[in-house]
Amino acid sequence: MAGSSLPEGPRGRILVADDEPHIRRVLVTLLEASAYEVDAVCDGSAAIDRLRSERPYDIVLLDVMMPGATGLEVLGLLRRMDHRSDTPVVILTAKGQDADRTTALELGASDFVTKPFSPKKLLARIEELLHP
Repeated sequence: MAGSSLPEGPRGRILVADDEPHIRRVLVTLLEASAYEVDAVCDGSAAIDRLRSERPYDIVLLDVMMPGATGLEVLGLLRRMDHRSDTPVVILTAKGQDADRTTALELGASDFVTKPFSPKKLLARIEELLHP
């Protein structure tokens, strides 16, 4: 279609792991509208399974408090995976506790975002991490 501003295909693949259905829906809608491919899971165990696969992910969004494994546990495992060690990770949390932020950054998180978050600001941060 002439004059269309839609991108020519996916801009990257993102794994979203959050146990809150509403937050997952918001993230998937936001990211897909921005031409990203999104895989969404509802717990830490499912996130670990996806990350152990060879499926490529350009960035991972992890909630801190999830059943199966916390976002911080998933992040720790991810950083020890050869094929994922450099993947950018944004930690999402309803708890804005300094200890969680410090731990996340020590484990190699690229950023730490407190809920509720601005979808526009989160998308801008993802864009910065993926397309510097």
